[in-house]
Amino acid sequence: MAARTFVVEADGGSRGNPGPAGYGAVVLDPASGEPLAEAAEYIGTATNNVAEYRGLIAGLRAAHALDPDARIRVRMDSKLVVEQMSGRWKIKHPDMRPLAAEAKTVFPADQVTYEWIPRERNKHADRLANEAMDAGKKGKKWEPSRSTAALASATAAATVPDPELLDEPKETAAAGWGGDMGPPTTFVLLRHGETLLTPEKRFSGSGGTDPELSEKGRWQAERVAESLAARGTIQAVVSSPLKRCRETAETVGRRLGLDVRIDEGVRETDFGAWEGLTFAEVKERYPAELDAWLGSPKVAPPGGESFAAVARRVALSRDKLLARYAGKTVLVVSHVTPVKLLVRLALGAPPESLYRMELSAAALSAVAYYADGNASLRLFNDTSHLR
Repeated sequence: MAARTFVVEADGGSRGNPGPAGYGAVVLDPASGEPLAEAAEYIGTATNNVAEYRGLIAGLRAAHALDPDARIRVRMDSKLVVEQMSGRWKIKHPDMRPLAAEAKTVFPADQVTYEWIPRERNKHADRLANEAMDAGKKGKKWEPSRSTAALASATAAATVPDPELLDEPKETAAAGWGGDMGPPTTFVLLRHGETLLTPEKRFSGSGGTDPELSEKGRWQAERVAESLAARGTIQAVVSSPLKRCRETAETVGRRLGLDVRIDEGVRETDFGAWEGLTFAEVKERYPAELDAWLGSPKVAPPGGESFAAVARRVALSRDKLLARYAGKTVLVVSHVTPVKLLVRLALGAPPESLYRMELSAAALSAVAYYADGNASLRLFNDTSHLR
């Protein structure tokens, strides 16, 4: 399978040139535009060009931490940095040379390409840089949890992904309309069977509550195993590490004669202080926090994990599984949030779509991923095997 591709957008600014300066960088999934990693820092007094280079280095390092073998498409609104790093302009200024040399050490040259974009299309990185400078002005450090960069830049992109972020040109954007790309990699997404907490609709994530399947949940696991065995298409089984998923996956694996591979990235959200509580109890005890959580995917429950953070780790696991199981059909046994996120990312739907999906216990969904980077939803919330 071809190497993964990341888009790195970076920006830097100086309020005075030289003056108080900072940078911002974001690593994006090229198919969905989903942010996978962000970096920003106030760097004290510096020129705009130094800040731009520092942003580039930070973005490349963030991408390298995700996958050192990935191909990188750098997009910046600094013509100077793009042309110098592409080798078309000479680097004359002594402050630029060591920074350019450092940037070149992060990835081999043949893994990175550079593209100039207008400033209005670099809003995410620009806002990160300004957040860093604002924090520095107050004597503070930039904090990812307080950033609004992704929200501000996603207003249009969340609904209609930027065509420039797609690996393929516009004319091949619709899966199935291009040439023969070979068999897709298909994820059959299975939500685990019921636990005793499921009928009570209690928050049950990965932050301490780890219930086993109930008697009904074990029955559901047997039914789905029987159904999948009859279809005969599953070639591998991957599961969240939590008990309810492992039990469900092992039931299916035994029936299919397949081992279960554990993947930490598809575990449920950590709901923090809300673990084990019903929605009504959370609303009574944490009204302001609940309203904030419902209003933004970047807000986490007290002591917990935001949907934005879960989306990043789920996207990383998705890409690793696609590389491992290219062209195969894989059963992924997971939870409500990761399954919904994989569906949302496949559709390019906005974050609020998570609140508009119903996903039953032991329900099956399916997403097909194509070689050109596109995906199509084949099935959603199917419970016919439980009737």
